[in-house]
Amino acid sequence: MSVEALWYIPNQVDPGHRGDDAVEGHNSLDRLTELARLTEDHGWGGALLGTGWGRPDTFTVAAALAARTTSFQPLIAIRPGYWQPAHFASAASTLDQLSGGRVLVNIVSGQDNLAAYGDSEGDQAQRYARTKEFLQLVRRLWTEEDVTFAGEHFSVTGSTVATRPVVRKGRAHPRLYFGGASDAAQRVAATEADVQLFWGEPLDGVAERIGKLRALESELGREHAPLEFGLRITTLVRDTSEEAWADAEAKVAKMAEAQGAAPLDRRWFKAVGQQRLLDLAERGEVLDDNLYTAPGKYGGGGAGTTWLVGSAQDVAKSLRKYQDLGITHFVLSDTPYREEIIRVGDQLLPLLR
Repeated sequence: MSVEALWYIPNQVDPGHRGDDAVEGHNSLDRLTELARLTEDHGWGGALLGTGWGRPDTFTVAAALAARTTSFQPLIAIRPGYWQPAHFASAASTLDQLSGGRVLVNIVSGQDNLAAYGDSEGDQAQRYARTKEFLQLVRRLWTEEDVTFAGEHFSVTGSTVATRPVVRKGRAHPRLYFGGASDAAQRVAATEADVQLFWGEPLDGVAERIGKLRALESELGREHAPLEFGLRITTLVRDTSEEAWADAEAKVAKMAEAQGAAPLDRRWFKAVGQQRLLDLAERGEVLDDNLYTAPGKYGGGGAGTTWLVGSAQDVAKSLRKYQDLGITHFVLSDTPYREEIIRVGDQLLPLLR
């Protein structure tokens, strides 16, 4: 089973993201290019670039890095509402053509400062209904000409994207990644996405979700190739298990100290998938063989909520168990980002492949 392994480039205005080195020029083009080129040199297929109002524009960063690299695939996180689908389809297919077919896309429907860029916040059902239309229309614009579409949220008439995505065997257009654990999100993934990304849940939780998505594919009449699955998680890898756990515990102690006496306010974490991760701590501090839940108690969010901890052999063994469930895409990270691109790429990826 082939594996796609991607890293994460934080794309943040403020330095020190998740314990990263707060170096001068941390988000300069030279620094980001260095990270992207290191992914090329150490076995990674590319990297996820985060999105959100208050960050540098993700698509612009991706275009700049594609121009300075040769094989780096930017997994560009984008939001319906920030982009209109025809505008995005044109921009992405242009970059895909210029980069020789290296664009990957991550559709994000979660919370953001929508009012700041003129969008409006609907309820969960409305947000995912809009996302579904966005995915349907972008896919059509990439593969058809003279597209007319009249939806509840988007419409175009006689629309043809001038620059087409690169087509090759098994690829009609950039791969569409998607996340979300709510019922509404899973129904969108089952019919419209190419890859469903999971955060770092235990094996039984991921198996349950894969089973539900496979059932939804059949129930809802998926028209595309079968849905693929990915894992977005922090991997803390050291030369020995003992060293890894000592470093992991020290990192969490530092997070706890920074948080102070105030308990984590779970109301800040509204997404269903995030709540699932925070609930894991009630099952234990270490789940499966080496899934560490303690970071979630002290402010670790998203992919930083749970960590796989151990030697390269330990972590590879755990990731292979996810592979056995059907995971074929891994988006991994740890801080400091520069050093861990090298360490995890050199020590873990050969074992995973």
